[in-house]
Amino acid sequence: MFDEKSQKTQRLLTIWDIFISVVSFIFAIWIQSFRSQETLNFFSHIAILPFLLALLILSLSYFDAYRPPRSTSNFFYLIALIKTMAITLGLLFTSLFFLNIQYISHQVVFTFAGITFIGMLGGRVMLMRHFRQAITQGKDLLRVLIIGSGERATFLSRALKDKSEWGIDIVGYLDTEPELVGTDVYQGKVLGTIGDVTSILKKNVVDEVIVAIPRNMLADVNDIAVACEEEGVKFRFMADIFNLSAARVSLASLAGVPLLTLEPVALDESKLLLKRFIDLTLTLLALPFFLPFFGMIAIGIKLDDGGPVFFVQERVGLKKRLFPMFKFRTMRIDAEAMLKDIEHLNEAEGPNFKIANDPRITRAGRFLRHTSLDELPQLINILRGEMSLVGPRPMSIRDVDLFDKGIQRKRFSVKPGITCIWQISGRSNLPFHKWLELDLEYIDTWSLSLDLLILLKTIPVVLLRKGAM
Repeated sequence: MFDEKSQKTQRLLTIWDIFISVVSFIFAIWIQSFRSQETLNFFSHIAILPFLLALLILSLSYFDAYRPPRSTSNFFYLIALIKTMAITLGLLFTSLFFLNIQYISHQVVFTFAGITFIGMLGGRVMLMRHFRQAITQGKDLLRVLIIGSGERATFLSRALKDKSEWGIDIVGYLDTEPELVGTDVYQGKVLGTIGDVTSILKKNVVDEVIVAIPRNMLADVNDIAVACEEEGVKFRFMADIFNLSAARVSLASLAGVPLLTLEPVALDESKLLLKRFIDLTLTLLALPFFLPFFGMIAIGIKLDDGGPVFFVQERVGLKKRLFPMFKFRTMRIDAEAMLKDIEHLNEAEGPNFKIANDPRITRAGRFLRHTSLDELPQLINILRGEMSLVGPRPMSIRDVDLFDKGIQRKRFSVKPGITCIWQISGRSNLPFHKWLELDLEYIDTWSLSLDLLILLKTIPVVLLRKGAM
């Protein structure tokens, strides 16, 4: 989004969603108290409202229900709200079931969902109507003065016209060359030179000034910024002064110093929060089922060679921070010391070490590896926030030190996981370079639906023991 009007609209829409949700929930309790012969506990129902609101807002964000009106339609909003309600109610009823909460009236929840759905959809229909009127009538167009008249300025003008949500009016252009004054540029004229910026701002209604001149002309920027400050006009400049490809660009202020940020990976914080919520929910629901296996596996390892049950190794995680990764021990106690003696037998391509009949693997360990049960303790890493259910596999320091391409370190921009695309694409049978390609593909195309698809596909892969070593 270029202008702040869309951000303001999104904030107002969020406030509306919260307001209509709270009112609908209270109204649903009130309606049900008249319908039901049993007395409803008002405060017991209100207690789940914060959890319900959190689910709603996260789901609304994930399904793009706050997408700006220019790039969407009423039908898109309708589908997004249907998905939101389905996921929200599904997660709510699942939580109530596993927590054995029986005093919450299902009729209240369904009545709330119906009223809230209508209210949210109504708010978005009104937003679309207001947006279309504003565009048709040309109201409140953002008036922009562009510094420069070359290719960069033309490219910027086209981008503003094509991408601005609420419409742009190009006031004109300023250039360093006096002979260009009066010439036509894209949907505007060169009104003067850069030295005329103060007088141009005084004579015209200008909301924003954008500098679109090359790096070797940045010396003139200070005078332009001062003129904008004096006239109370917002000042921007094109930030493509570096030959870098950034997934997200942002500007922050630290002690009054503006900091331009170029991020190689753009991940939506609200979607990451929902991903974390799902990780915790699924892990906590799975633990009671897996705990008996923990006990049986521990006994099996002890009976096999009497050594420690767990193998703990430092792995490289998010932002290359080290963390202790937990696994059931599948190798002899002196396995690390033996590695240098058998490293020449490595059958894997790249830095990772794999051999089909590794002499260090114990009898119990061979079974655990073939069934992938040795990975179960990593549920502890998920609870600790060091790993996710889905993500690139965490690598050892040894393997990371042997990376031969800098781009391979991009995998550290996301949390490592128990399973990922490589797990459902051949696992140990894949060459190392393909493994890394799949990790980078996951990072660049990540979505919650991709995570769920990977989790579903992992189940048959593990059960059929495809690619396990």
